[in-house]
Amino acid sequence: MKTRLTVRPISSAILAGALSCCTLAYAQDTSKASNKTNNSSADQYPDIVEIDPFGGVSTYGQVMRGLDTKLVDGGVVGLRLTWNMSRWVGLELMGSWDRANVEFRLSSGTYPPGNPLAGAPLPAYSFHNAIYDIALNPVFYLKPRGSKVQPYLTVGVGARQFTPDSDAERFARLPTTDALYHSANLNDNLQVAVNYGGGIKFHLSDHFGLRLDARGFWSRNPTFDLPNYPDGGIYIPAKDKLNGFEGTLGLVWYLGQSKCPPMPEPPPPPAPLSQGAITGAEGATICQGKPVTLHSTASGAAGHKLSYAWKLNGAASGTDSPDFTFTPNNTGSFTVEVTVTDTTPPPAPMTKPKNFPARCWIAPPAPQAPAPVTATTTITVSEVAPEITNISATPNTLSCAANTSGTHTAALSVTANPSACGGNLTYKWTVTEGSVSNDTSANATFDASTLNFEGGAQGQTKTVTATATVTDETGKTASKTVDISVNCPPQFVRLSDVIFAKNNARVNNCGKRILIDEAAPRSASGDYDIVLVGHRDSDEQENVAGAGRRERARRRAAAARRALDEQRALNCAAVLSAGTGTCGKVDPSRIRVDWVGTDQTSDPEPGLCGTSNLAAQKERRGSKVSAADKNRRVEVYLVPRNTTAMPPAVKNIKPLPESEVKALGCPR
Repeated sequence: MKTRLTVRPISSAILAGALSCCTLAYAQDTSKASNKTNNSSADQYPDIVEIDPFGGVSTYGQVMRGLDTKLVDGGVVGLRLTWNMSRWVGLELMGSWDRANVEFRLSSGTYPPGNPLAGAPLPAYSFHNAIYDIALNPVFYLKPRGSKVQPYLTVGVGARQFTPDSDAERFARLPTTDALYHSANLNDNLQVAVNYGGGIKFHLSDHFGLRLDARGFWSRNPTFDLPNYPDGGIYIPAKDKLNGFEGTLGLVWYLGQSKCPPMPEPPPPPAPLSQGAITGAEGATICQGKPVTLHSTASGAAGHKLSYAWKLNGAASGTDSPDFTFTPNNTGSFTVEVTVTDTTPPPAPMTKPKNFPARCWIAPPAPQAPAPVTATTTITVSEVAPEITNISATPNTLSCAANTSGTHTAALSVTANPSACGGNLTYKWTVTEGSVSNDTSANATFDASTLNFEGGAQGQTKTVTATATVTDETGKTASKTVDISVNCPPQFVRLSDVIFAKNNARVNNCGKRILIDEAAPRSASGDYDIVLVGHRDSDEQENVAGAGRRERARRRAAAARRALDEQRALNCAAVLSAGTGTCGKVDPSRIRVDWVGTDQTSDPEPGLCGTSNLAAQKERRGSKVSAADKNRRVEVYLVPRNTTAMPPAVKNIKPLPESEVKALGCPR
């Protein structure tokens, strides 16, 4: 056994507090930096790919079961490769090696008789162990790529290989050691592990930085192939969870050199201002009493200040702004004029912006101020009204939710011509029943699956009216409706399966209750026929086992060997129609049957008869059933009278062979 690692790492709480303090200490600086930089300048560091060798400390929780297994706190080293695919998200591959020796804090027993120390407690066992980690994590940055300080969070999944070293395995397999501790099976253990945590990256230069990382690990506790129950030696209980913590410090190498951002647009050489135009009213009808905003598109040299002088019908109006707003108080024509002047003095040569890389800077020439320019436009004031031109529902015939193969939704659409003076249109859809999604759009969706239909074996139809209301900015509205038909056909009803014991076709008491107490009364209304589908499991005999002499005499019609799934269906039919003893009196013409062998494509519905609990009435010996028998069954359906639509489980429906069922009588 090996010497324990005596150096203990700082606790996760202390390290987490230190990381929080680092984040707060740099928050103000990074906030200022983000306010001063644009997308290009925030990406100056060559940090698309990172290589991060790291080292640190690890600690693990103690498993308080069995012999109180504890992975001794130790050290960890490793390497991370990160691809920063966007400004806020990276993808990281991590591999590490962690020295985490294993100790059993409790003794596994006493020295055996014959040993000089017989009866004395055995020393607690321990051995050297290393953890090999590999994990793939997304990294979520709290500051964009290129920031000098980058706090981050991460969570991912990987594999942890818990590996005793060769000396530990050799020692465990020594006969003397195995005799005391039963340790000969000591071996590697691979577990899936989740890791989570965060940290901070510090850019010290373009290609070099530091990284602090605090990370938790969660996996199943390794058993090292040792017993998971006390057998006189060391053991590790199964299914315990292991929580670990790693605090590491790493060096970061940033690969590649960032591209130069585009040069700032240089001032143009001395040239006239672009006269531009007055926009905002072209092709539009202006309404009386509603504000009109016009815009001058005149432009000058980059960075120059322009002054605007507006006139309305020859009179000075508006402010020194590229935008001019006025409200016409009458219909008719209005003439608007704007004169644009460059008020910027001839500038000094342009200097490098603070955050622009010096290696990329080329000083442009200084521009000169151009001469003023003037633009004129005429607008006309009038009014029109809105109109709905079309409304539709596609399709306009739907199926209810009970018809799973039908169409349940319709696309609603309305087309309207907006009022020129009413502005933008808003939409609202309503229906007399059901639900509408995206009901404030011109295109909505009606869902008929929420309509309520009465149960029964009769088909039903409902008509739903959808109404579209269009409203303009002045409050004027227009509405139109469209009708949608929703059909709900008769539906079959599935009852619980009748479950059988292995290689047995006898209908037990629980199955009789399903047939007599549920199926028979519900078919008495005349709305439903009863359909029975027999199955057998793949591990059962194909045919019914031969009966004894008395049984053959009592059931002369069943003397010939019959398929097990067929016999099960016929026995269920006999319970429904025999009319003697405890059996029902359902008209045989109202019963149809099918048997499908080992086909189990339909899901079992064992109900009470398929549980491991005994039914309320005691079964005879050899006739009890459990969840293991769920494929040994007869499916029971109530199918609407005279319908040709059968449940999916039915493959080849057949009328009931009355003579054969009559010969069966009422099964016991």
